[in-house]
Amino acid sequence: MRITIVQTDIKWDSPEENIISAEALLGGAPPSGLYVMPEMWATGFGAPFSHCRKPLEWMRRTAAIRQCAICGSLAALAADGTLRNRFYFVKPDGEFDYYDKRHLFTYGGENKHYAPGERRVVVEYKGIRFLLLTCYDLRFPVWARNRGDYDAIIITANWPESRQHVWDALTKARAIENQCYVIAANRTGCDPNCHYTGGSVIIDAKGHTVTQAKGQAAQTITADIDIEALHTFRCKFPVLDDRDEYTITATTT
Repeated sequence: MRITIVQTDIKWDSPEENIISAEALLGGAPPSGLYVMPEMWATGFGAPFSHCRKPLEWMRRTAAIRQCAICGSLAALAADGTLRNRFYFVKPDGEFDYYDKRHLFTYGGENKHYAPGERRVVVEYKGIRFLLLTCYDLRFPVWARNRGDYDAIIITANWPESRQHVWDALTKARAIENQCYVIAANRTGCDPNCHYTGGSVIIDAKGHTVTQAKGQAAQTITADIDIEALHTFRCKFPVLDDRDEYTITATTT
């Protein structure tokens, strides 16, 4: 499958402007089966959830027109009335799966505005199984551990320049330890709190970089992932067969 990461400079609380920027970037990218947007790609963290309705409509419309899948996170109101950082995976027929971010970034106060998700979500699309993770989730390998149920991790993020070296290390680590592709979309530019330098990347199961964004500019990067080669590697070097079994216990506050 051909995958394109859309590395954007997100303007806070400006969904129309961010949609225009995304459309321009997509227009210059090759046709792909999946497009991956950064975390809170349409508004940043400075907008109410109501401002995310049009961006979700745009994702559904774009998936239908391009006959592709498109994913990225937006603010959403859950059925229980809590606000979630929701990672949408939208398919060509307009249907979507979603994952609510499990690990909220308490250092930045995200937990004061959003409620954590409880479901680990794997989406199958065109024969490839994708685990959905959002930004800070990358630091928690138990949550991300491959139980033999996925082929690739998609990470949507707002990961700042000050911790770029951590991003580089952890994206590679998650790929190696889980014998999977990692498809990691980060933003660029500035918001009221941080500066971002991108570093969006696709990494294979051996930890090799397939493609990576060059510089800090808004841009797209595209690569084909080879699932047959992945399965061959896993059969030849069956690390996952020796993994530890565990159970994650839900926490309450």
